[in-house]
Amino acid sequence: MKTRIYLDNAATTKTSQEVVDAMLPYFTENYGNASSIYEVGQRSKEAITTAREDIAKVLGAKTEEIYFTAGGSEADNWALKAAFEAYSKKGNHIITTKIEHHAILHTCEYLEKKGAEITYLDVDENGLVNLDELQKAIRPETILISIMFANNEIGTIEPIKEIGMIAKEHGILFHTDAVQAFGQVPIDVDEMHIDMLSSSAHKINGPKGIGFLYIRKGVKIRSFVHGGAQERKRRAGTENVPAIVGYGVAAQRAAKTMEERTARERQLRDYFIERVEKEIPHVKLNGHPTKRLPNNINFSFRFIEGESLLLLLDLNGICGSSGSACTSGSLDPSHVLLAIGLPHEIAHGSLRLSLSDQNTEEDVDYILEVLPGIVERLRSMSPLWEKILAGQTSYE
Repeated sequence: MKTRIYLDNAATTKTSQEVVDAMLPYFTENYGNASSIYEVGQRSKEAITTAREDIAKVLGAKTEEIYFTAGGSEADNWALKAAFEAYSKKGNHIITTKIEHHAILHTCEYLEKKGAEITYLDVDENGLVNLDELQKAIRPETILISIMFANNEIGTIEPIKEIGMIAKEHGILFHTDAVQAFGQVPIDVDEMHIDMLSSSAHKINGPKGIGFLYIRKGVKIRSFVHGGAQERKRRAGTENVPAIVGYGVAAQRAAKTMEERTARERQLRDYFIERVEKEIPHVKLNGHPTKRLPNNINFSFRFIEGESLLLLLDLNGICGSSGSACTSGSLDPSHVLLAIGLPHEIAHGSLRLSLSDQNTEEDVDYILEVLPGIVERLRSMSPLWEKILAGQTSYE
């Protein structure tokens, strides 16, 4: 049987059997519409309530503050568009960063056409926001700060609590895209002063097609989808009960296993990073060395193309990524890597590997067996690499 090692868990994860087992009865037995008054419908309604409670507990939120969506991208769109509409009398200025997921960046571009003024904050070479620059960017007409909890490509974890405090001091709404962070790091919405938070189930071994937006009680966010009274009249449409049930189970599973699971992921991550830096020349670790997601590894390899690297890894049974799965069809270098200061030619040679609790040290050792040879093979095709070896030009 061909070796298959999956290391693209930032793109999506395997749905756990525990989640699948919990979902199945809501396809074939408890399939009633949750808006119906008869028993089978009420069973669905109760299941939704339980899932909402389970997710709220993980965040330290109130049950009624969790609103189910079709995924993280919808939740991001809802937070930004609805906040802009609801708070338009106060102002039209939104602050975000240059390294956000495109669900945020493209929504901001859309809002600019509607009259919004957007400040895109720079980040440092590790992907961290400068809090002083954030303070300077605030204006009287600033209505929203939207900064991701942890970056999906380089894994850097932002100073969310400090950002939340700044937003609260100025009476500004604070939204965070926590799609990569939820279930990987502890989150307390009250302690961190978070007003809105986006998440997606398929990043934590839950089903695809379901997410949520946490909206703090008192935040005046209007309906995003019209046509029904579901989600307390804020998002119309028959609830995806099996997926919601699966999300609740996945969230509880992630919370229960977080400490042990992430400690193991961190150990494997650091082991991999240390060996790559020792065994392969001309590599750069992207993202903060310590303030990063426990399962994230992102390297740039000089003198090679990331796409070629991925293809050869795939031929060896290894699944990885060169950046966000949502932009995998693009030939442009990662906007995140450009934002942290990498030149185009180095940004093109990136590799993102993201671990799960299914990965083992044997998996990592196998990758480290084949990766140096693949890098050497690809570099041997580079005219610039030949000049480096011949001493005709410098590495820099």
